[in-house]
Amino acid sequence: MEKSTPFRVQVSRDSAESEHLVDVCVSSVSEAVSSWGESDRAVIPRSSIKPIQVLPLVRTGAADAFDVSTTELTLGAASHSGEVAHVEAVDAWLARIELDRSALECGADRPISVEQADRLLRAGDSFEAIHNCCSGKHAGFLTIARHLGVDPAGYIDREHPVQQLVTDAIAEFTGVDVHSLSSGVDGCGIPTFAIPLDALALSMARLVSFDDPATQRVTSALSANPFWISGTDRCEVRLVDQATEPLVIKAGAEGVYMAGLPDRGLGIALKARDGASRAAEAAVAAVLAELGVVPESASASTITNKAGTVVGAMKVQRA
Repeated sequence: MEKSTPFRVQVSRDSAESEHLVDVCVSSVSEAVSSWGESDRAVIPRSSIKPIQVLPLVRTGAADAFDVSTTELTLGAASHSGEVAHVEAVDAWLARIELDRSALECGADRPISVEQADRLLRAGDSFEAIHNCCSGKHAGFLTIARHLGVDPAGYIDREHPVQQLVTDAIAEFTGVDVHSLSSGVDGCGIPTFAIPLDALALSMARLVSFDDPATQRVTSALSANPFWISGTDRCEVRLVDQATEPLVIKAGAEGVYMAGLPDRGLGIALKARDGASRAAEAAVAAVLAELGVVPESASASTITNKAGTVVGAMKVQRA
């Protein structure tokens, strides 16, 4: 597909202040149907690829063996805000597989939820791995290890059987032989790969289109539970609430989004070149507006100062 102009997310305060460029690809299971910018640009998807990474939890039979609920399955693909409900759910899940917080190898982190982080600080509590936005995904990895009967220690390593299954899923759905690629380390410690944007869009199209129990179960869970995949007032929640059709959507660090439209069999992937999350949020809303999934107003926002006065705007321009 020919290269075109990327989305331009412009921030203004009376006059132009900042501009972010965003590459976008929309794909069916057979071809890229539209793109803006460099759809073949290799990007590191970070947490946006979690809807693919959670598939082995279902496919291995681990989810059924340990009675993983729809909420827990969604947490397995989440970057949750660390709110009380999220933490309690992950704790209960770990207890059911006869493990505890000490088994998590994602690292201690401040909750995304400012309210929850402030509450912990006021109480004199420390931030733990359970508060890490990836703790649900790691509970899923530990569940797979328990089901396979392998040592859960080191489950984040590339050569561990759990990560081999995760890499298999990424290779299958993107069509990229990631096993042959070098890998970096994601924020939560697991391997991460640079994958072309159009292959990431293809992976989401396949996820929401494949006629098999695992993909259908994941698609159904994620489209119905945006709070459990993110948190209160997060972008995923707002967009799913405004959507006129089922929507699977997942953010990733450094300005990445992946999404799928089950009713149309379409996948979406985008990356803000400078890694700005605000630009990625505006751009994914603009793509969804272009497709008629959310209102056009979803992609524009005002900028306020500390007093709450509107002082600027952020808008998306697309060719």
